[in-house]
Amino acid sequence: MDPIGKAILDYAKFKKPADIIVSSDLCEDDIIPVEVLFRSFDEMPELEKKALSLCRGKVLDVGAGAGSHALYLQDMGMSVDAIDISPGAVEHMKSNGLNAWKENFFDLKSEAKYDTILMLMNGIGIAGKLSNLERTLEHAKSLLKPGGQILCDSSDIKYLYEDEDGSLWIDLNNEYYGNFNFWMTYKKERGTQFDWLYADFDSLFKAAKNVGLKASRVYDKDDNYLAQITN
Repeated sequence: MDPIGKAILDYAKFKKPADIIVSSDLCEDDIIPVEVLFRSFDEMPELEKKALSLCRGKVLDVGAGAGSHALYLQDMGMSVDAIDISPGAVEHMKSNGLNAWKENFFDLKSEAKYDTILMLMNGIGIAGKLSNLERTLEHAKSLLKPGGQILCDSSDIKYLYEDEDGSLWIDLNNEYYGNFNFWMTYKKERGTQFDWLYADFDSLFKAAKNVGLKASRVYDKDDNYLAQITN
């Protein structure tokens, strides 16, 4: 089942907006309007524009979706590889002339190293759990050239657990309040459940330091931030 790929292919063909429903056992359903995945540079939030402005050299776009970031960079004359686990997303990106292929990031082995690894729309969330964040950064580090960088954004979602008086209710049986389990539905197509991480910056900074990387916060707004991680 490939709900997000199906949504991308449908929108590319019919241009009719539809919603991808994102469900979790920890919070209410959310939606991703599929047209958001096709946004132009001018339609992107400032955080994403900042990330794209920092890209340099050969770029790997991880979880590239419909390819809006990769296409912009390619149009700017940059060399871009794009990976995603969605067959439909990859089919669409290839149809737009991107060098894209279906790949799980953790299985990626590349002789050609990258100057920039781009992980937007909370792409670092592929770690799944806080306990897997160091492994995720270690693998990204193995794909970088000397002097390379990882650009990723995430959110401190502590606000979800705040009561009106400002106190926090957090399940102490959970490893970390940013560990989530999601599944997506598009029309009648439901995908498999997957773990997804929302990492606060201090946790990301600490994990990066533990694997020999340095994380800097280069953009910060509300509860969202963009990190630049260098080797």
